[in-house]
Amino acid sequence: MSNETPPPTAAQPVPWLKRFVNVEPGEVAALLASFAMFFALLSAYYIVRPVRDEIGVSLGKDALHQLFTVVFFVMIALVPLFGFVAARFPRRLVLPSIYIFFALNLVGFWLAMKSGDKNVWVAGTFFVWGSVFNLFVVSLFWSLMAELWTHTEAKRLYGFISAGGTAGAFAGPLLTQGLVRLVDPVNLLLVSAALLIAAMIAGLAVRRFKTGGAGPEMDATGGGILDGAIKVFRTPMFARIAIFIFVANVVGTFFYLEQARLVALTIHDSAQRIEFFSGRDLVVSIVTFLIEVFGTARVLQRFGVTVALLALPVTAAVGTLLLSFDAALWVVAAVMVAERIVAFSLANPAIKVIYTLVSPDEKYKVQNFIDTVVFRGGDAASGWVYAGLGGGLGFATGAMGAVAMPLVLVWIWIARHLGADHRERAGEPA
Repeated sequence: MSNETPPPTAAQPVPWLKRFVNVEPGEVAALLASFAMFFALLSAYYIVRPVRDEIGVSLGKDALHQLFTVVFFVMIALVPLFGFVAARFPRRLVLPSIYIFFALNLVGFWLAMKSGDKNVWVAGTFFVWGSVFNLFVVSLFWSLMAELWTHTEAKRLYGFISAGGTAGAFAGPLLTQGLVRLVDPVNLLLVSAALLIAAMIAGLAVRRFKTGGAGPEMDATGGGILDGAIKVFRTPMFARIAIFIFVANVVGTFFYLEQARLVALTIHDSAQRIEFFSGRDLVVSIVTFLIEVFGTARVLQRFGVTVALLALPVTAAVGTLLLSFDAALWVVAAVMVAERIVAFSLANPAIKVIYTLVSPDEKYKVQNFIDTVVFRGGDAASGWVYAGLGGGLGFATGAMGAVAMPLVLVWIWIARHLGADHRERAGEPA
């Protein structure tokens, strides 16, 4: 009788994978497909993100907060349309159809920019589109994950799945920096479109591996087109998620606008600005990936969702204090890097775990409303407040710190109560 270990099968976790994630038999194919989907999705976005950020700097801080307002109202207009699609079409068709729509948008921008029409309207439209594109495609990804993975599975696997997105966020800037020397930068939009289609195909594979491609999960969600918004205002837990996301984005956009102001003052070359943004994204991606692979699941399982949620506002509180004393470019860049690492590796997976405990209708409509309208509402509100407080004066010499710190304290209070909501719904002890 041979003593050799039999090769792993689809139902048996491969040994190397078990070193990184506590995956159970029968989950391997769906887990790897989820990882690949998020990898392709964020690679697609991070190819165009530095271009969007550079456009934002070139348009100026005054145009930026106006564009965030435009994005907010575009989101409001799109929510009923998404609600109609989610309520009327089988869920297996919702994600593919929207991903194909955005891929065609990328081709359209490629044609417009290829023609040489690079006026302020094209630039502004691309900035708005990029802000909408990112939120919709990522929100749909997590809706699919919440639909297919259970609460227990999510706490074990969401860190590893999130690492797929972080690896994509790492690969996107590398592709941008490598290919921009070989091809016309506008052609990178086609690469992004191809990656988005690859993400769609991987999403179809995840559903097939998890459900066999049949069952009630294939049905439309039903209900009204504004159900998501209504439930946010009527359900305390959803309201707290919305407030958590809103305050997070208000504070985060304070940092973003301050960074844009300092970059415009410090770095005058467009190519160097893109290199700065890409380099910052690479640092975030590397550190976040390591935490997601080796730390996220351990924090969620050992310390719970509440600790993961609290990590983000506590980080923002420290950053706000630092910026109030020294608002140099390197300080605001370091604060943004730290905040994004904690958001991606701990807070975001914790929020997504909560969504596994809600109904299919809520996983799509409520999550989409919060991830788009509420998220960009934070951008718009932050832009208005930043401009009203004299953002041109800077964080340390202006009043932004005095406004940001009370918001951060409210944010900490909301995080604690949201963690309690999760424990109650999951039936976990305090």
